[in-house]
Amino acid sequence: MDRYAVIGHPIKHSKSPQIHAAFARQTKQEMEYKPLLAPLDGFADTVRAFRDEGGRGANVTVPFKLQACSLSTRLTERARAAGAVNTLTFEGDVIVGDNTDGAGLVRDLANNLACPLAGSHILLLGAGGAARGVILPLLLARPAVLTITNRTVERAYELRALFADRAGGTQLTAGGYDDLEGWSFDLVINATSASLENQLPPIPESVFAPGALAYDLMYGKGVTPFLAAARSAGCDLIADGLGMLVEQAAESFALWRGVRPDSARVLARMRRKQAFTR
Repeated sequence: MDRYAVIGHPIKHSKSPQIHAAFARQTKQEMEYKPLLAPLDGFADTVRAFRDEGGRGANVTVPFKLQACSLSTRLTERARAAGAVNTLTFEGDVIVGDNTDGAGLVRDLANNLACPLAGSHILLLGAGGAARGVILPLLLARPAVLTITNRTVERAYELRALFADRAGGTQLTAGGYDDLEGWSFDLVINATSASLENQLPPIPESVFAPGALAYDLMYGKGVTPFLAAARSAGCDLIADGLGMLVEQAAESFALWRGVRPDSARVLARMRRKQAFTR
């Protein structure tokens, strides 16, 4: 039986095993997918041991995505753009590193939330690894404007410069939270760590245009302060990152198995188990 794993530290909390098990049942794939705890100083050894024991591929979660990028012997374009890897495929001695996070976000927005991206005005909050991982897929969706904001403005400028040659017809801008006053957007994505600490990025209510969607990459926290602020500002459409989690898993599954599962069915089942109300 083909073997796959999700590698992290900690790892017991991961929903990936149940997601991939559902995909395997649905598509009638004979495969095993298990959680694998790697020592903080032993990620590379864990990956190589799993591969040598017959593993076909692995997902990578915190805190090893940067190490997975360094360990990969070949990177996809989106992995290079993200500067991090969450999906490994073993091809003999070659380790192919990919990043499916941004693709998962775009598929959730477009397919599950019916959020039109082409020609839209998007605000991305944060300039860390989570933000960097989704910028290229968002640009490929051809929004009219993509604005990156961060508490440390210089980091937002750095991301704009990094992706400037991939912007195409998109107006790619950057700045600080103070620069947002008076501006409004069709889609506001929270890629900061504020929700982990039950905090709110310092954004004005005006950023939410009428009919805007507020999207928090965090999931499993219910209505975060960011999503609550969006509701208070009159934003009727809010979503957490559970759909992104399922869709990035579906992207990995399709890479490994050559078949794309019906992710919407799996997401709907998981939504029923989650105490989150859109």
